[in-house]
Amino acid sequence: MRSYFKDFVSVCMKDLFVFHNENLLKMALTHRSYLHENPHIKEDNERLEFLGDAILNFLSGSYLYRQHGDVGEDELTRRRAALVDERQLASFAIALGLGDQILLGRGAVREDGSKSDNLLSCAFEAMIGAFYLDRNCDVEAVRPAVEALFDSVPPELIDIRADLDAKNRLQEWVQWYIGHILPRYVTEKVGGTDHTPEFASKVYVGERLYGCSMRSFSSKKEAERAAALDALAQIERML
Repeated sequence: MRSYFKDFVSVCMKDLFVFHNENLLKMALTHRSYLHENPHIKEDNERLEFLGDAILNFLSGSYLYRQHGDVGEDELTRRRAALVDERQLASFAIALGLGDQILLGRGAVREDGSKSDNLLSCAFEAMIGAFYLDRNCDVEAVRPAVEALFDSVPPELIDIRADLDAKNRLQEWVQWYIGHILPRYVTEKVGGTDHTPEFASKVYVGERLYGCSMRSFSSKKEAERAAALDALAQIERML
């Protein structure tokens, strides 16, 4: 294993994440592809990734609850999904310099794995999990560093992401967790006039209703997007 972070722990972490136990950080940055080629390494970062994901979901929910006292559950859920989505977590990883430090197998290196949003976001989650353990499982000791990163995200970017590509995100979730089936939208005119119609939409996966627009919209596209957003919020509550 290469010599680790003489400067990385203190400098590349921008003084936000300074580890007392460097071994935890090493584990957080050990991809499974490296473990397969180095059997003397005991564990990769996947368990830490699971832990970090849970911590980020809690801290982002708490952060947004305090930041937005005037919005409801569905809106908070959408904003949280935008704040901790794969692209944003990968951006945090890049800002902290994690990409250059991840231990990868030769195949992953050839494929430029350190530039993959998925790999970077997973490494960031694992690092958060490791930092939580490094701070004696005290989430309040982790909160300041994580919220400093959240503060760095322009609010308007979260607004845009919260409403963007809802139908695509729902389709990706369905294909990943259910199988090769497409969400089916049933969109109907529910009011208005011939020149200014109003539409409402429901979205099904198979025969099961997953979401519906809570009000009418002036276009089918907007109604279907609202139904997809409702479905994503329902899924989030089920997880």
